[in-house]
Amino acid sequence: MKPIRLHTEVTVSTPDWKIDQHSKILTIGSCFAEVMGSQLIGYKFPVLNNPLGTVFNPISICKILDSALENRKPNPALYFEDADKIWFHHDFHSSQWATSRERLENQLVEKLAKVKDFLNTADVLVITLGTAYAYRHRAANTLIGNCHKVPADRFVKELLHSDQISIPFEQLMHKLRSFRRDLRIILTVSPVRHTRDTLPLNQVSKATLRLLCHRLSEKFVQAEYFPSYEIMVDELRDYRYYEEDLIHPNSVAEEYIFRTFADSYINPATYPFMKEWEGIGQLMNHRPQHGYTASQYKLLINVRTRLKQLSATTDVSDELEEIERRIREFPAAL
Repeated sequence: MKPIRLHTEVTVSTPDWKIDQHSKILTIGSCFAEVMGSQLIGYKFPVLNNPLGTVFNPISICKILDSALENRKPNPALYFEDADKIWFHHDFHSSQWATSRERLENQLVEKLAKVKDFLNTADVLVITLGTAYAYRHRAANTLIGNCHKVPADRFVKELLHSDQISIPFEQLMHKLRSFRRDLRIILTVSPVRHTRDTLPLNQVSKATLRLLCHRLSEKFVQAEYFPSYEIMVDELRDYRYYEEDLIHPNSVAEEYIFRTFADSYINPATYPFMKEWEGIGQLMNHRPQHGYTASQYKLLINVRTRLKQLSATTDVSDELEEIERRIREFPAAL
């Protein structure tokens, strides 16, 4: 009898290089960049995770990385103060704010410098592209990263042309190559659907981003493409893998995509550590039903021992501090 296939598997290329637990990884881009970064952080990979907040369109991603590499300050024309006297900048996410323009500028400059410093020794840059739509600031006549709920008549929504995206991205790739020759770049298209653009135009947007990734991975040896979007819409072609909004992948889909990523990019020699860390995480998240019992105390001592064994190769200082705190809470009689 022929085997029954219940879904179409997406072919994922396996590069000749691998990530291990000491590889430094920078993620930047859409909210799915933060998802992947958080998953890697969960396994103790050294990650700088979307340090300037969510960035959806490729022009804004290029602008941020280029500003970091060139020590360029944010565009002064794009600062603004809202009704609550909070300052924002249209090139950056709403998580980047301050109570004065000067504080915000200092904050942004500091974070851009941190990105450059991290890239100086980074092994991998993960870029997650969310949408090919962007907004043009009418007064400044420039494409921006975030409207911050400012009145819509101050912006023009544009579907970016493939050449409009590829030219600055190719320039960025050359610059990254000169800055950090050994840097590997993983490109991916976010599986999050932008249904406000309508489903047909969401497909046009994703196709534009996919074409960019294809061109870059063909042209630049340091660039790889990981098919997050294709896995979501082809392998996981079912609404049970979405959140209730039918837009965002749920935790099962995120875990499935991450495991596929791990199979392709993470060194198998790192798997024993990841498995050990999963076990420690489960024990640390365990909440006792019966309070300060001898068995709970024994569990904490076991976790502390395992953490100390890992501390020779991995920074587990925060976890050790937490376990020591829990142990100190136990009555002296135990």
